[in-house]
Amino acid sequence: MTLTTTDRHLSTSVRGPVQAVRSMGNDSGTSAPGFAARTQRVAAVAAEHALIVDRDSRFPAEAIRAAQNEGLLGAAVPPDLGGEGASIGDIVDVCYSLGRACASTGMIFAMHQACVACILQHGRESAWHRSLIQRLHREQMLLASSTTEGNRGGDVRTSASPVETRGGTRIALDRMATVISYGEAADAIVTTARRSADAASSDQVLAVFLKQDYALERLNGWDALGMRGTCSDGFKLVASGEREQILPTAYAEIHARTMMPVTHLVWSSVWAGVAAAAVDRARTFVRKVAHQAGGTMPPAATHLTRAGASLRALRGIIAAAVQRFESVANDAVVLESIDFQTSMNLLKVNASELAVTTVMGAMQACGLSGYRNNGEFSIGRHLRDILSSPIMISNDRIIANVGAASLLSGVPASLRD
Repeated sequence: MTLTTTDRHLSTSVRGPVQAVRSMGNDSGTSAPGFAARTQRVAAVAAEHALIVDRDSRFPAEAIRAAQNEGLLGAAVPPDLGGEGASIGDIVDVCYSLGRACASTGMIFAMHQACVACILQHGRESAWHRSLIQRLHREQMLLASSTTEGNRGGDVRTSASPVETRGGTRIALDRMATVISYGEAADAIVTTARRSADAASSDQVLAVFLKQDYALERLNGWDALGMRGTCSDGFKLVASGEREQILPTAYAEIHARTMMPVTHLVWSSVWAGVAAAAVDRARTFVRKVAHQAGGTMPPAATHLTRAGASLRALRGIIAAAVQRFESVANDAVVLESIDFQTSMNLLKVNASELAVTTVMGAMQACGLSGYRNNGEFSIGRHLRDILSSPIMISNDRIIANVGAASLLSGVPASLRD
């Protein structure tokens, strides 16, 4: 592969936010052998096809296939189930590297890993899910999630469609999913649903349906400003399977202990990767202009300084959040506490805002060269991709929920209604 001037930085190994912090204590934090090198090989493939993926709004098939060939999709599967046991820190750093190369590839990998984490953490007591975990490593299956539904927008803590019992152990689900990212490319879909027809909308379960278990009927397409390769179409999901495909833990617990914190960690790292790629381009531009001017820095270089500072802050909050999550990962009381839930929700808000600020600063450092779509220092794609971060999952909704939770903190449960 021949790298262009602007993508040449992707050929070198760049530490993710977690690995950079751990290396200061002579601890790489990497469980899987050759993890960094394997990640960079996948990132190179993702970078090679990033422009076409964005232009055509198509699934990054080449990069995901490379990730499968390198064993990254099932890297988190523990050794006792045949895997490598990659830590959440390892996964976060992969998200960063892939986000630097191609935002859509990074986001797909991140969403897949959030699904994997839920099954690993809450399905090991189930024979069906243990078998699935082994297949994840052996077959490098790609998992998609379906948590948005109908007119409920981003409210993932309620479901309209119930799981229906059909003839003893068989179940069925008919769901109007406004978004299932990369749904047609996935090998399985992990979906929320109401526990039963007479259950409250907040009484949810999480179920896994394999590709042969469901049919997808397209409801709407995906022609978005950025993250175009995630192919986040809407579908009617019609699925059936065995009751054992429902995870044994209630979704309320899965969401609080795993789904939300892991999702916010991996998303944030993808956004940090996009921001880092923009800063890299801005740095190369400023150096080129300074060289041509005999060493005199252009006036817009101050924007690069600010962008670099906000990128360091972004990487720092991600590394700190990973460290905190790892330290309490097996403590259900702490994971479900208002304090921890608030911190992980605000991670998503703060990371998305810092990422947007960083990319905007990088574009300002490049000026018109960054604003152009057809130049070697173009940052248009990075800006379009990063603008998804406060919008696709609304920061306003998260802040409102955090505010409500904070108001209820310390109020006796009997008085909360």
